[in-house]
Amino acid sequence: MKRKEIKAVAFTLALFVASFTVGCAASQVESTTTQIAPQDLFSERDLAQEADLTGAVTIALSSNEDTVITEEGVYVLSGSVENTTVLVEAADDAKIQIVLDGVNITNETAPAIYVKTADKVFVTTTSSENSLQVTGSFVADGDTNLDAVIFSKADLTMNGTGSLEVISQTGNGISSKDDLMITGGNYTITSAGDAIEANDAIAIYDGDITIDAGKDAIHSENTDDTSLGSFYMQNGSVNITAADDAIHANTVNQIDGGTINITSCAEGIEGTYVQINGGEITLTATDDGINASAKSDLDVLIEVNGGTIDVTMASGDTDAFDSNGSLTINAGTITIEATSAFDTDGTATLNGGEVIVNGEAITEITQSQMGGGQMGGGQMGGPGGAGGMKKRGF
Repeated sequence: MKRKEIKAVAFTLALFVASFTVGCAASQVESTTTQIAPQDLFSERDLAQEADLTGAVTIALSSNEDTVITEEGVYVLSGSVENTTVLVEAADDAKIQIVLDGVNITNETAPAIYVKTADKVFVTTTSSENSLQVTGSFVADGDTNLDAVIFSKADLTMNGTGSLEVISQTGNGISSKDDLMITGGNYTITSAGDAIEANDAIAIYDGDITIDAGKDAIHSENTDDTSLGSFYMQNGSVNITAADDAIHANTVNQIDGGTINITSCAEGIEGTYVQINGGEITLTATDDGINASAKSDLDVLIEVNGGTIDVTMASGDTDAFDSNGSLTINAGTITIEATSAFDTDGTATLNGGEVIVNGEAITEITQSQMGGGQMGGGQMGGPGGAGGMKKRGF
């Protein structure tokens, strides 16, 4: 790797901070408690698509120079450069906002944006086109295995009014070792590994996201704490092509709205507790369409309370809905094209909604529609935990 000069940038600016507690919602969806409460999830600053530029620092990036941000503040970046990393190395309580205003970074072995220390970082696009790319294999930073074009060890929020293209030819696209929020903007992510990855939680409030992933498109998992690793979506659109899972969450995988179009994947939507309350979902899969399996201490359950779901399965040992626990359909419109529509180890209950299996409307789930599983045992109870979310300061 080429030797770089270091350009340090320091500027202090007080930022708005809000603290929210995330837990189970008190509201009911078809007599069922939602697992993730969106009103507790996103802060006002997360949802603001334009940065407050009062007192902001303007930086013209230079090739072969790292830009190091050490103080809380707002930083407006521009320039087309090579061999450059925007490095955030600030205090543990610092809030940093990086505004991309026509930024193009191409690196060989290092992230384009690397958040080493901070409390939270916002990456905000102006109404501009931006691109970040890593062409080679990542080089570790000491004990830190860097593996993404945007790599953050702190909470990360992606928002804005412009577009951002992320290309990772050997690794992941965007990675946070804490929470990762996407609340606005247009994103095109191409990655050899996972496109969007986080340890604790991934939440989408809005935005348009197109993903072509060599592994998982969206992956939320914390190997050290199995109570974490959730996914939530409220609005926006996600278009996915993935070699492995489309949307993988170890705890709760909750979809309240938005449009999800999965053109190809092994497994479509996966979690321990999968709850679909709304939205439009179209998916084609080669293994399981919607899958619940024991990856955490939550009860294993697929629960559909609304939305429009269209599942097309490849032939062979595949299942449209596969739960290692139970399956409950309370509402919604579901269309399935599959040899095996349902596969459950617990009970399979159809309480309401419109369900069409291979062209025929059904009013109950019968053994003839089942794959390798069976409808047996008692109905599993409600959630066994708080949905894999945590208290977080914004």
